Amino acid sequence: MRNRLYIISGPSGVGKGTLVKLLLKEDEGLALSVSCTTRQPRAGEKDGVDYFFLTKEEFLQRVEADGFLEYDEHFGNYYGTPKSFVREQMKNKSVILEIDVVGALNVRARCGEEFAPVLILVIPPDEKTLISRLKGRASEDENALKERLARAKYELSLKDQYDYVVVNDDLLETAERLKEIIAAEKEK
Repeated sequence: MRNRLYIISGPSGVGKGTLVKLLLKEDEGLALSVSCTTRQPRAGEKDGVDYFFLTKEEFLQRVEADGFLEYDEHFGNYYGTPKSFVREQMKNKSVILEIDVVGALNVRARCGEEFAPVLILVIPPDEKTLISRLKGRASEDENALKERLARAKYELSLKDQYDYVVVNDDLLETAERLKEIIAAEKEK
């Protein structure tokens, strides 16, 4: 078995974060890559745990230094995956990146040979369920909700570029399916 890079993507509100937490809790051979962002922390988020929170200037300096596996701007903020952090983690464990579809496809295009990422897209059972989950978070106003739904449609249009597509209609069943995928890929 070798350490692998797993990229888990999906629309906002699909349950990626919860699924990743379940995977990390049950598999000591997995580590989570912490992304960098220029957005403000949400309540309860910690620097270096949930994200590395950077100023726009700090982020752009890292871009210039080729310090990211991928980076992108959306919803007015920058997000990126720090190369050095991922490399360091992969010395001892397989790494999960929880990033959007553009980032996932950029990692594959830019770093495919070095990191050989396995791309997994988590999707909702239907749009109604996604809307309900987004409203349940109570972190977006009506305009942000519309933006996230438009983004979700775009992200779902790219599902054919993923190695695996998993429907999250039942959290525990979906987590089991992800564990099966990870176990199978580690053996390759």
